[in-house]
Amino acid sequence: MTLYGGVEAGGTKVVCAVGSGAGDIVARRVIPTADPTSTLTGVVEFFADHPVAALGIGSFGPLDLDPASPTYGHITSTPKRGWGGTDVAGILGRGLGVPVALDTDVNAAAYGEALFGAARGLHNAVYLTVGTGIGGGAVVAGRPLRGLVHTEMGHLHVRRHPDDTYAGGCPFHGDCVEGLASGPSLAARLGRPAERAGPDAPALVARQAFYLAQLVAAVTYLLSPQRVVLGGGVLGLPGLLAAVRAETVNRLGKALPAFADDLDHYLVAPDLADRSGVLGALALAADLAPNI
Repeated sequence: MTLYGGVEAGGTKVVCAVGSGAGDIVARRVIPTADPTSTLTGVVEFFADHPVAALGIGSFGPLDLDPASPTYGHITSTPKRGWGGTDVAGILGRGLGVPVALDTDVNAAAYGEALFGAARGLHNAVYLTVGTGIGGGAVVAGRPLRGLVHTEMGHLHVRRHPDDTYAGGCPFHGDCVEGLASGPSLAARLGRPAERAGPDAPALVARQAFYLAQLVAAVTYLLSPQRVVLGGGVLGLPGLLAAVRAETVNRLGKALPAFADDLDHYLVAPDLADRSGVLGALALAADLAPNI
């Protein structure tokens, strides 16, 4: 059996896995995301002990995904300290001597859910994650969506909640949806982590739903996915997914009435939990098989 490698590189941890690319994992390791040298050295050491034919990477970014660019495979203007300009694809490809496929962490998660999870069997799907940041990946006609640059769904500007006085925490845009609805923005308002919201929880959930439903509605109007998968740590807030569904019906119901009758199947939680991204990365590696 040909084995492939998958890497999901996130801001706090890097998940490495070995599998056949068919949704299985035979070896796995989690490496804390520290500085680029020590982190990527740990990745190379893991795969040196578990040889693979090709490597797929789903990484935080922003990333340069243009193969004709001299900085292809590099992380670009990231707020992650020390990682700007890091040649993730090049370092790992040279370190392992194997072909590398690179995409964003959210595109990898979207691909994983489309092949093996909550959007299995669908041609068009979107994966949104709400955690330390907010991001979105899309699968269109069965393939991860790529274009001029990769999608940055978390930087969509949204209408501000009438009771929200928070300026916004995005270092690039301030009050985009990431700046208003990510985990750090919730903690900044509360003065404590969102999971300890206590009596503030109902108002917090309502405000989150107000913002996230705008993102879901925009994605629906622009890409017309057959399903939207909504994940990330912030979705652990009790009642949040149901509140986002209800608010999305308010926004889409009149324009797209069919959604109001079946939103429980349109806007769903991930099936793969924390394996969405790494399984998508494994699938990206397996897609390289005809060229190996």
